[in-house]
Amino acid sequence: MILFVTGGARSGKSTFAQNRGESLPGRRLFLATAEASDDEMELRIRRHREQRGDRWDTREEAVNLGEAIQSARGAYETVLVDCLTVWMSNLMHRYREQYAAASHMVDELFRGLEEFQGTSIVVSNEVGMGIVPDNQLARDYRDRLGFLNQRAARAADEVYLLCSGIPLKIK
Repeated sequence: MILFVTGGARSGKSTFAQNRGESLPGRRLFLATAEASDDEMELRIRRHREQRGDRWDTREEAVNLGEAIQSARGAYETVLVDCLTVWMSNLMHRYREQYAAASHMVDELFRGLEEFQGTSIVVSNEVGMGIVPDNQLARDYRDRLGFLNQRAARAADEVYLLCSGIPLKIK
């Protein structure tokens, strides 16, 4: 089963996803896409790890999510990916104009999700409800993440939109 959780920044997506995962039996793997690029991000990552405690095993994976999910098969019943928003930024940073390489990574992610035997929970921000960005890079990012989110929603068995901490099941 694939669950897709989306919404705005600070809408409660991650908390909802984590609670949903913790309601399921078995071993859980948290796949974190953020990298500690500065002191503030390092502190955020540390706080999130502490909040999860020993209820989750954590693997930090900034790029190879499909491979990470494949390696979790048989060892975990639940995998939570938090989040596609940061992951797309990582892909764009690493692969810049190499669209085929980034596209391959996306395909690998969905292959991993489809082949995982347990429950996969995928979190991403909805960035298409705001103003049109004023520069090409930001518009490209918004577009790529929007298409990635559409693909995740199509692949998911259940989709939730979070608004002000309230989940709305939309699929």
